[in-house]
Amino acid sequence: MVKLNHYMTVKQAASFLGVSPMTLRRWDNEKKLEATRHPINNYRLYEKKQLEKILKEIETGKKGA
Repeated sequence: MVKLNHYMTVKQAASFLGVSPMTLRRWDNEKKLEATRHPINNYRLYEKKQLEKILKEIETGKKGA
């Protein structure tokens, strides 16, 4: 079972990464970021661990850091 407290909404994730929600959706569409869908409303959810990794890449300027 998916624990929803391990995930962020588009708005929360965008704020966490310092990008716009539209950028996050574009990254998802381009397969640069993987979203999980909420089981009831089908909204995008992003795993906190994945976002922390991406934030580290943004901060260091390296991909795959």
